[in-house]
Amino acid sequence: MDPQDDSFDFLFKIILIGDSNVGKTCLVQSFKTSQFCERQQNTIGVDFTVRTLSIEGRRVKMQVWDTAGQERFRTITQSYYRSAHGAMIAYDISRRATFDSLPRWIHELKQFGAANVLTALIGNKRDLEAEREVQFEEACKLAEAKGLLAAVETSARDAWSVEEAFVMMARRLLMQNDTSVADDHTHAVMLRSNSHTVSLTSASSADEKKPCAC
Repeated sequence: MDPQDDSFDFLFKIILIGDSNVGKTCLVQSFKTSQFCERQQNTIGVDFTVRTLSIEGRRVKMQVWDTAGQERFRTITQSYYRSAHGAMIAYDISRRATFDSLPRWIHELKQFGAANVLTALIGNKRDLEAEREVQFEEACKLAEAKGLLAAVETSARDAWSVEEAFVMMARRLLMQNDTSVADDHTHAVMLRSNSHTVSLTSASSADEKKPCAC
């Protein structure tokens, strides 16, 4: 791990959820190392990785929690929802069934997650364009209908837009907390600085509808 990862201004917890075999672990690995591993074992329960980004002069530590998609781990993974500042719900653009599962994941996140969690849809495996079963416009419409942050397509294999997706989430979380300090709303979010923990207030994003990113 980069020793500089121990120095940061903000810590955000991001939870990555979605059906099995949509490439969640590969997305995390691509974000962390820009590498792709052809063979990945299914995540058991929850695993996490950490990377620190520099956003407008501020060091933002992203703690990304990679969750198992199998039903038998659902009780374990749900316990991590409440403390997440941001959520990425992944699906496989080449498997329609994983997209059709998104409303269930969105409902589950709203049921067990924080009220102000920022949420984005991640259509992974864009490198499988020839096998596409889900059009990007469909994801955009779903994100808009559900009031989510954005819909983004990525390829963990090619590292295509993976970095951009996590940077987008980091920027919006910073904006949310900057706004919350100014507006003094009531939902508390805990942010840890280099030497202490501070409590900031966080504005709800439930009514925000952002254009899709790709």
